[in-house]
Amino acid sequence: MTERGFGKVWLVGAGPGEPDLITVRGQELLAEAEVVLFDALSHPGLLESCPQAEQIDVGKKYGERATPQADITELLIRLARAGKRVVRLKGGDPLVFARGSEEAIALHEAGIPFDIVPGITSPIGAAAFAGISLTHRDLSSSVTFITGSDQAGKEWSPEAWQKLATATGTICILMGMRRLDEITRAIIQGGRARTTPAAVVMWGGRPEQRTIVGTLDDIAELAQAAGLSSPSIVIVGEVVALRKTMSWYETKPLFGQRILVARPERQAARTCASIRRRGAQAIAVPALSIGPPPEPQRLRQAVLALGSYDWVVFTSANGVEATIAVIRELGKDPRLFGSARLAVIGEKTARALQALSLVADLVAPEYVAESLAERLLESTKAGDRLLLLRARQAREVLPDTLRAAGRGVDVVPAYETGAVTGQDLESLRRAVRDDVDVVLLTSSSMALAVASALGASAAAELAGVTVVSIGPVTSATCLELGIRVDVEAKVHTVDGALDALEDYMSSSEHQSPAK
Repeated sequence: MTERGFGKVWLVGAGPGEPDLITVRGQELLAEAEVVLFDALSHPGLLESCPQAEQIDVGKKYGERATPQADITELLIRLARAGKRVVRLKGGDPLVFARGSEEAIALHEAGIPFDIVPGITSPIGAAAFAGISLTHRDLSSSVTFITGSDQAGKEWSPEAWQKLATATGTICILMGMRRLDEITRAIIQGGRARTTPAAVVMWGGRPEQRTIVGTLDDIAELAQAAGLSSPSIVIVGEVVALRKTMSWYETKPLFGQRILVARPERQAARTCASIRRRGAQAIAVPALSIGPPPEPQRLRQAVLALGSYDWVVFTSANGVEATIAVIRELGKDPRLFGSARLAVIGEKTARALQALSLVADLVAPEYVAESLAERLLESTKAGDRLLLLRARQAREVLPDTLRAAGRGVDVVPAYETGAVTGQDLESLRRAVRDDVDVVLLTSSSMALAVASALGASAAAELAGVTVVSIGPVTSATCLELGIRVDVEAKVHTVDGALDALEDYMSSSEHQSPAK
């Protein structure tokens, strides 16, 4: 609580599209929030940044039942008076056609402390992602943002649009799709040339982005024919012609591709972020369930003996998290590791150790057991004792290789994987059949899990998408399952797999599988 006995509200701009377009300050506040009230245009991926917070959907969509603004404001005040740290997350910028000023005034009148954290407003973000500069030294020295929605209590009138027509260089219209035909006709009546370039950008800054370019005379008809609707930004002005040379987002090799990541969103956050940075849409649906190990007492005994080993080895973040849970259950701390050194596969597993403020001594760069075995053979000597904490069912190449070289290896299951059931199973099947263009397989166990979920028709159903394998081991598993692999990573990491997919999509030989 503050000194006044209240909590506090932060009005935070979420930015115009993908979650990494939020400001650093906004990201920090999400991580610290106790309650987050989010609207319909803030990217759902941002909620992964605040798992500790109560998350309340107060979004508004035209034509759909929504939380009244007065109720949102009252809720902000009530939560702050209860001593909560509240983030009001608003798409774009909180003060640009977002009613943030109304909320700020109400908070002030109620005596509630608040901060305003600006965000990239949607017309600026959508224009940039569409390759359109809103101003240009030779084409436009001014830009006007205007809402196309009706003001409460006032009937729509063309006069204001007619006056605006020649008073500014670039016109950016928010919330104008319902009246686009009327708006463009009014601008033409105001003296703007019918041939003035115009564009509509829907879902700007996201892989779902769609852009239509025409003229002031035909843009409404073109947008309707293309099925564009809200949320869209309409841009009118000579600057629209710059898109011919400035388009960058929609020309990415993976732009618009829907890529299945067969893990829960929480575990796949980094992978999903890498996918989004390439202009693709990440669809995270788990293919495996994670459960306790079959012999929990054996795991507890191994954890108590961590310090007796020369090396403790983890092959996944799940193993790290399971071990940390036991350490905390026993009321212990990182000192249990003693002088043991830590080895892991991949940066994701290394980051999981940060929960105990531990740093891995050895990180295998590639996501395969062979890579870790090679690095451990270089860093250990005959007679060293190693503890491998992993899934109950896993390939034996790592312990077998180390034992053959004279290292002592104890393998203790830290968790057990199983097939998903119920809603998760249906979500995975639906994703493969209807919702994705690409399936990214980052391990043999993932390939097996996806095949198991799809059942006897797995090979046939995966023939309708592009299958990407992280490396030859996973590809071999796919071959045994009768699954065709379209792309195999040369560098056996997630980024290596995405690089290979980009090369494949850019190749002249590429043809998308028929869905």
